[in-house]
Amino acid sequence: MSKIDQITEKILRELTKDGRISNLELADRVGLSPSACLRRVQDLERSGVITGYRATLDRDAIGTSFVAYMTVGLNDHTKAAQSAFERSISLSPQVRECHNITGTFEYMLRIEVADLAAYKYFHTEVLGTLPQVNSIVSYIVMGSPKDERA
Repeated sequence: MSKIDQITEKILRELTKDGRISNLELADRVGLSPSACLRRVQDLERSGVITGYRATLDRDAIGTSFVAYMTVGLNDHTKAAQSAFERSISLSPQVRECHNITGTFEYMLRIEVADLAAYKYFHTEVLGTLPQVNSIVSYIVMGSPKDERA
């Protein structure tokens, strides 16, 4: 995909809000004919700009409404230690996001669990047992006035 113009930006914004929008409705919202709109969406999919479509879940309804962010420091700054930590984290269903970051800590995690007891279990029995972990700082989410994740 070469350049993202204003129409393509509108298409991406609308699809981010509602990935199940009909092509007819999408075309109307962005000011294109249905065939031109469909061609653009297909080009975005083929070029890898659009990598997939997902369902947005109600965390309360599925019992994972307790959200926390954690920063994790490693005791060894080698590629082997990072790889071992990342492998362990990839097996933890409580971890919804894992980011290797710059700064004081090596990783930032987004944790989603049922409640404080489940969070404590993850903190102590899962993350706390990994030999690479040197430090953990927790940030409990009290509310999310803006959350644009798909």
